[in-house]
Amino acid sequence: MLIRFRPDVIALQPKVVVILAGTNDIAGNTGPSTPQMIEDNLMSMADLAKANGIRVVLASVLPAADFPWRPGLQPATKIRNLNQWIKSYCADKGYTYLDYYSAMANEAGGLPPNLSKDGVHPTKAGYDIMGPLAEKAIAAALNQN
Repeated sequence: MLIRFRPDVIALQPKVVVILAGTNDIAGNTGPSTPQMIEDNLMSMADLAKANGIRVVLASVLPAADFPWRPGLQPATKIRNLNQWIKSYCADKGYTYLDYYSAMANEAGGLPPNLSKDGVHPTKAGYDIMGPLAEKAIAAALNQN
């Protein structure tokens, strides 16, 4: 996402960008990623947006108790820790935090079956929860001074 950020976001000059990232990194889909590497990428995208006059909304990583394509990684704790960092980072930088996690997580730290068929990717019911939360966060970002 960081590589695509200039052509896909900055070049389009939106007023706000919503950044939802981290699941694929935690899953190791492109190789191992440490929490610091994920945080660095999020900070870089947010800094690039801010430097270009684009308001920043950083979304929590969606819950996942396991990854069906890479079982056994136990991502729930890693996701909770990353989300806590994202929330703190937003507070420190004045960015808007978009909390999908709290609205969607089950007791195991995953997506419940009514919101996801594979425990990772939202269904329409999941997106029905996410949409209004995103709209509220975008409105909040637009109203920041």
